Amino acid sequence: MDLNDAPTDLDYNADAPVPPSSAAITADGEADERLRAAQRELVALISRLTEGVEGSLETGIEGFFLHRITNPQGPKHAVQKPVFAVIAQGAKRLFVGDDIYDYDPMHYLVSSVDLPMVGKVTISSPETPYLGLRIDLDTKEIGSLIGDEHLPQGISSDASRGLFVNRLDATLLDAVLRLLRLLDTPRDIPILAPMVKREILYRLLMNGQGALLRQTVLQDSQMNRIAKAIRMMKENFVQPLRVDDIARDVHMSVSSLHHHFKVVTAMSPLQYQKNLRLQEARRLILADDVSVALASQTVGYESPSQFSREYSRMFGSPPLRDKRRWLEEEAPIL
Repeated sequence: MDLNDAPTDLDYNADAPVPPSSAAITADGEADERLRAAQRELVALISRLTEGVEGSLETGIEGFFLHRITNPQGPKHAVQKPVFAVIAQGAKRLFVGDDIYDYDPMHYLVSSVDLPMVGKVTISSPETPYLGLRIDLDTKEIGSLIGDEHLPQGISSDASRGLFVNRLDATLLDAVLRLLRLLDTPRDIPILAPMVKREILYRLLMNGQGALLRQTVLQDSQMNRIAKAIRMMKENFVQPLRVDDIARDVHMSVSSLHHHFKVVTAMSPLQYQKNLRLQEARRLILADDVSVALASQTVGYESPSQFSREYSRMFGSPPLRDKRRWLEEEAPIL
């Protein structure tokens, strides 16, 4: 061999990437196949359980809902409660303030506080309907799990929005499937469903952005204070907004409340209150057949013209025209 061809120290690059081992490649492939198999089962189960349904189906497990949408309508407005949501088939786009979230069968969504949002199913058809599920998140259950001395510290997160979309993995989806399978054995639900839901919460908490769920229930965290401010606003949205009083009650300065409120919700306290008022007014007009004048007064508007302008800006048309085009119940956002 020519000496010039012999390896030397100069040929060694310590910074060069190390190729993955065959064992690592095999493990990744097995994980991917496990996820694909779980997703196929998820589609089959939800498709069977929601056959003949259009919209949302409440299951025999408290706080657990299935969704099937074959003919999605226009954007849907709602105030979304804290939830964990998974799409089995199709795709969806959500608008929170100026933020846009797209998610599909490869991702799951978590909302940690009540957030006004607009949602639209973007992929669906009669042949391959949108299929999904959601689990309402209970802050008491999250608090109980966080209080468990055996709960690992978890991974820190710099995420700040009260909503996030994250990559779905086979471990989390496996727990979701076990909860879904319980619907076929109702006698097992009272004992096993709480255990499986606790596991799902654990998986969410141990995810990097799951730190948001921890902060929501941890006393004296900024997220916890904003969650309290949101609850106060929801309970009193008809009354004039008094940010000073809310800031005092949650132990924050007015400037700090404004800043962190917008960080979490993507909107100011005034925008949030306006959204709550208009959402409730629309519900009264469309679902309860209340007159436009009475609805505007009920939610705290003193000026009918201001109400009509803000209603049109948010929902795309004046109240009466919006009511005329309302032909069916709104599809669920999540």
